[in-house]
Amino acid sequence: MDFVKMEGLGNDFIVIEGPAAFSPAQVRAWCDRRFGIGADGVLLASPLGGQKVSMEYWNADGHKAEMCGNGLRCVAKLALERGWVNDAVMEIETVVGPLGAEVLESGLVRALMGHPQPGAVESIEIAGVTVRPVTVGNPHAVLFVDDPLTAEVGELGPRIASDPQFPEGTNVEFVKVESGNRIRMRIWERGVGETMASGTGASAAAYAAALYQGSQSPVEVLLPGGTLVVELVDAEAWVTGPGNFVFTGTVD
Repeated sequence: MDFVKMEGLGNDFIVIEGPAAFSPAQVRAWCDRRFGIGADGVLLASPLGGQKVSMEYWNADGHKAEMCGNGLRCVAKLALERGWVNDAVMEIETVVGPLGAEVLESGLVRALMGHPQPGAVESIEIAGVTVRPVTVGNPHAVLFVDDPLTAEVGELGPRIASDPQFPEGTNVEFVKVESGNRIRMRIWERGVGETMASGTGASAAAYAAALYQGSQSPVEVLLPGGTLVVELVDAEAWVTGPGNFVFTGTVD
């Protein structure tokens, strides 16, 4: 099976052109960083004709996820590169519905993440800290901290991600608002662990920062892998950032 390795700010993916079928065990083996290709997840991308492409996503633990923002940008870049679409503006079908994307002249990709919304409750207490539930097609828990660089991501991340108050699990963002339109964060991704970036995570963090701490759009989100720009426009979140090719290969 042919694949393309791609990454968005160090959030890396094995991208396979559909139609194709594979098992959770294969996903886990491929994503293993010592015995496999190594990745945060697997993307299945398929041309649908016209300006439409489909995308499905599996986390490194083999579980299928609702959405992947950095993956969305990578799929848009791949679709244009392979001629699946004949224009830089396209629509990508996902489990959470169709999402627009545009490959800019700079090579960056601007993509719709969906409609961020607060959770059913404003806040939840877990492990002695307060988190703010946010949904961006997939679940997030935003935790405001004094310094993400020294936050206990490796300890608190998995505890919050697997807490029973999040029946489907959740992604966890450790966020500091540095100014009105600039935030810094680290993320613990459900089914993966700490990653260098997350498009939906950046959107959830920017939304929570605007809702609870008065941040203004557009928001620069500083992540370990680099910077994403999140625009909150008419209840939608748009993220601009890179989607890069790393290498190609074949896997059993």
